Amino acid sequence: MRPALRILICLALTQFSWGQDTDKKAFFQAPPNSVLTATDLHIHTVFSDGSVWPNIRVDEALREGLDLIALTEHLEYQPHSKDLPHPDRNRSFEIAQGHLGANKNLRVVNGSEITRSMAPGHINAVFIENANALLHKDSLSGIVAANKQDAFVFWNHPDWPAQRLDGIARLEPFHEYLIKNKLLHGIEVVNEHTFSEEALELALKHKLTILGTSDIHGLIDWTFEIPEGGHRPMTFVWAENDSNDALKKSLKNRKTIVWYKDLLIGEAAHIAPVLLANLTGKSMGYEGKTLIANVQLNNLSALPMQLDYLGDYSFLEHGNLITLPPYSSLTLRIRTRNKEANLLLPFRVRNVMIGAKTNPVVPIKVVF
Repeated sequence: MRPALRILICLALTQFSWGQDTDKKAFFQAPPNSVLTATDLHIHTVFSDGSVWPNIRVDEALREGLDLIALTEHLEYQPHSKDLPHPDRNRSFEIAQGHLGANKNLRVVNGSEITRSMAPGHINAVFIENANALLHKDSLSGIVAANKQDAFVFWNHPDWPAQRLDGIARLEPFHEYLIKNKLLHGIEVVNEHTFSEEALELALKHKLTILGTSDIHGLIDWTFEIPEGGHRPMTFVWAENDSNDALKKSLKNRKTIVWYKDLLIGEAAHIAPVLLANLTGKSMGYEGKTLIANVQLNNLSALPMQLDYLGDYSFLEHGNLITLPPYSSLTLRIRTRNKEANLLLPFRVRNVMIGAKTNPVVPIKVVF
């Protein structure tokens, strides 16, 4: 085959497969009668201080299997302005939207980052209508303008050492004012490579939505080692359906779960149904006339479950600490002492956080 023809065929195959993995498994199973939407609500391109054109952000998200992204360019910080002057702050979103076209596997929503010193620091507004209306001399006016557009507004990287020398997230009076007046709805507990327990505690205490974002500036593949099995931080929005109105409603009602590396983070009330949908048990019966019950434990998610068994039974082939890889099953051989009609197996999930250094317990019920 001629080299030029071989190159053209390879390019065609690459173009066809880009984001078209229809057999890709869902990251997490949703609880009954609901959907989990995989989002990244903090993304940059060359239209602020990122390194890529907006179409690349769309292609990256398609390849990784996200459902929705927000382009959130800095309003005030424009380091590429000499090379790329653009008076319209909506331009990045428009290019991304145009590149997406009729593709139904991903949605792009408009957003902006209000970029100020502490306080308030950096504030994202997503699901906005017009980014230009958020560009004001003072940050409060920009935040108010975002709320007038019924945006979802959240505080970015509250533990950023450039603005918090000790890396500890804490509220300033300005943030307390925003929360009291319902102008601030969420807070990042995960940003790029960092996780803040203090931000998680602030979210729980002040009823702010828990978020995790990539805050990507370079290439996703390089930053999060996607080809090696990594993934960007994602926020899963738990909603009745995946319409923008339903997602925005769930965001403002704090119905989110963050996936960061091998960690899942969220409020207990929202984590529990998701865990029950993804960690299941199935009876495999008793072994002949013995009192040894076989139970198949299933992990239906992309998270490697780190489990600590808290019950009274003992296992023949496992200790109380079990790691269940993504999309896997294992059989537990359980000494039940008596023939039981059902078993209740409580597991603490050690790599799921519902508070600082706090893990949930999931009761797995198995009927024989």
